[in-house]
Amino acid sequence: MRVLIKNGIVVSADRKAKQDLLIENGIVRELADTITPELPCEIIDAEGCYVMPGGVDVHTHFNIDTGLARSCDDFFTGTRAAACGGTTTIIDHMGFGPAGCRLHHQLEVYHGYAAHKAVIDYSFHGVIQHINHAILDEIPMMVDAGISSFKLYLTYQYKLSDDEVLQALRHLHKAGALTTVHPENDAVIARKRVEFLAAGKTAPRYHALSRPAECEAEAIARMINLAWLSDNAPLYIVHLSNALGLDYLRLAKARNQPVWIETCPQYLLLDERCYEREDALKFILSPPLRNARNNDALWGGISDGAIDVVATDHCTFSMAQRQQISGGSFNRCPNGLPGVENRLLLLFSHGVMSGRITPERFVALTSATPAKLFGVWPQKGQLAPGADGDVVIIDPRKTTTIRHEELHDNADYSPWEGFQCQGAIRQTLSHGRVIFNDGQFTGTAGQGHFLRRKPFSPFNGK
Repeated sequence: MRVLIKNGIVVSADRKAKQDLLIENGIVRELADTITPELPCEIIDAEGCYVMPGGVDVHTHFNIDTGLARSCDDFFTGTRAAACGGTTTIIDHMGFGPAGCRLHHQLEVYHGYAAHKAVIDYSFHGVIQHINHAILDEIPMMVDAGISSFKLYLTYQYKLSDDEVLQALRHLHKAGALTTVHPENDAVIARKRVEFLAAGKTAPRYHALSRPAECEAEAIARMINLAWLSDNAPLYIVHLSNALGLDYLRLAKARNQPVWIETCPQYLLLDERCYEREDALKFILSPPLRNARNNDALWGGISDGAIDVVATDHCTFSMAQRQQISGGSFNRCPNGLPGVENRLLLLFSHGVMSGRITPERFVALTSATPAKLFGVWPQKGQLAPGADGDVVIIDPRKTTTIRHEELHDNADYSPWEGFQCQGAIRQTLSHGRVIFNDGQFTGTAGQGHFLRRKPFSPFNGK
């Protein structure tokens, strides 16, 4: 179990250098200008390629049941797609459980979903769908079980009130957990949906119009202030889509509030014009796609360091599911987009190769910072002695055209169909084992391991 990657440009979040990289028994053993192996090993020549830590995607939804439908990617097809796109670790947002269930209920359910199926290493975010003394008392036990981040919702069936959010923030902070939040103003959404439906306005574009940028931004501002009032609890905003919300988050960062920001490729590269297409149902997700001005603002946050993480929010409902369930009406269409296989290449092409960001910044956004924030650093997110041998090799000289027929998820379409990317994912290694090789998946179901994550601490996020 020895692999020597030679002649590549090894990149971390703070440096890059042409080096050889030796992996032994799944662990990085040595980096040096030249390594001459003393024992037999597999040799991979990465001349002209970037050798980077495998991606860490901290926002997926595999096998989620939304009540309307179950997503069509389970923990095998979802992690297979991730692996083929250079991602070697995912942290999945667990879906809601039965009304009144304990926190461990969904953890047990999701362990069952992932065991013997996941191709790459994985963990889960807890989900808080109601607040009482029993739930608050259970939080430290979940952290002990390796679940050190939890998601709150300000909309959907199990939205929390401001009082419940305050209680959750305080108890999560005390227990060593990071609060993540889906921020949208539920009252705005409900009012606009009622008005649109009453007027017979059911086309997909009314999904976006029912969830305007101000709806998301208001909820972000509210969460920032509630976190400040909760002993300055650490806060992580998922899937940021708009400029106004980014402005509020910049203000919080300027006063050194412990707040971190995630966005996704769809909010950088797709826009509201997708809702005018004949296949607009494919692009229904929450928050919705915005206009190009918001795209540009988010790229500004990517470039100047305000945005910390690029994840995917991969949540796949096939076009067949969308059409059958919705009948073409936005209010009945399952929400979410596939994309776990495309994250790294899209950001590499439109970020690194376009000159917007450096390779080092790319690593910070896609692996190092999420690994630190979510308790899997230094095992993940870097290529250094003692770290896991999780590697993606990207060839910047090749061009890739994204075609769904060549992808590895279980959907029947890709929102990225026809996108041309400068670069190609050449190989992915998990624990030193090649699981994707020049277009071919070579991994095995069940080889991924559950990661018991460390409690959140300020060191993890800085």
